[in-house]
Amino acid sequence: MAKIPKNMGIIVCLLILILDIVAGILGIEAELAQNKMKHMKVWIFECREPSYRAFKLGLAAAALLALAHAISNLLGGCICIRSKEALRKASPNKQLAAASLVFSWIIVAIAFSMLIIGALTNSRSRKSCGIPHHRLLSIGGILCFIHAALAIVYYASATGTAREEKSNQHGTARDEKIHQHGTHV
Repeated sequence: MAKIPKNMGIIVCLLILILDIVAGILGIEAELAQNKMKHMKVWIFECREPSYRAFKLGLAAAALLALAHAISNLLGGCICIRSKEALRKASPNKQLAAASLVFSWIIVAIAFSMLIIGALTNSRSRKSCGIPHHRLLSIGGILCFIHAALAIVYYASATGTAREEKSNQHGTARDEKIHQHGTHV
């Protein structure tokens, strides 16, 4: 876990929040840009013109989502619980960190995939026909908002867990020192 001063935690949380909110807005804007293009529906297939604006906005949203996720994971550290026994013994803060880490990875995988697929459907230089990919960009954008909440919860609980563990180690070392001095006297 990176050593971050206490007052910087709020700044890191705000950075994650801003990146995810901007990514969500860009995803929704990409969907709107995509919907402005001409399209023709034939039974279950749809033919439409690609939107270069939707392509750029979708890729930008995916990049900002990935950056927000990387920041929360790199600065939050890795909170691992390897067994049911370890989960039962873990502090509530550590349990929350582990759960929010798992859910943030699931959300980021789904949102990133949707944003990339939505962007790539708009990357072609000619008309595309096929099964429509409706709402991929906007759903990916909405998932960015959910990721913001999970990433902030993860970062806050992971840093709290690290502080708990540090104070527990400090307390244990102090107790050992007292015990050693007490037995020698």
